[in-house]
Amino acid sequence: MGLDAITFSDAIERQRAKQGAPEVSFYKEALEESQKFRREYVDRTNVVKWDKMPMERSADGLIKHIINERMDTKECCIDIYMQFIAAGQATGTSRHLTEEIAFVIEGTGHDLHYDVQFECKETFEWTWDTTPKQYDWGPGDFIYVPPYVAHKRVNTSDVEARVIVCNSRIMKAIGLDWFDQLEPAEGFEDVWVPPAD
Repeated sequence: MGLDAITFSDAIERQRAKQGAPEVSFYKEALEESQKFRREYVDRTNVVKWDKMPMERSADGLIKHIINERMDTKECCIDIYMQFIAAGQATGTSRHLTEEIAFVIEGTGHDLHYDVQFECKETFEWTWDTTPKQYDWGPGDFIYVPPYVAHKRVNTSDVEARVIVCNSRIMKAIGLDWFDQLEPAEGFEDVWVPPAD
């Protein structure tokens, strides 16, 4: 049986190639949306002044949004906020599929990280350590939280701790918007959205 040197398809595949659902204009619309985005991007905020950064009572405690996707800035990939942790208090416990980096401005304390393990079967199967690892921090320190590690931040000092927290929006954009608040910070129970599972 000889092979046709110019194709690997057969007559059935060739017949089906130009048949299908109704015609669309996805490609054309993507070109138009790109042009619209670039026109609008020029007018987005380049500098966010301190008094334009909104405050939020979140389930993780009090935060000040420095950059957020809802703030219409030129930053398209990262969300940044300042976390305020009262003396002797803690954040809630959260997990998200993005890694998190943080920088301590003031206060001393520690992070509790519950490491995650997973298996990729028909669906992901996740388990978290029940005993956390403790990481001490203070002013000027950098904190790294790996993806989907459940974590809590504890202020052990007698002053309010302030920590700059950065998270990527990229995982959300590729369909992995997995973000849960496992428990709220004390005093912030009224704004808690419990995890779905």
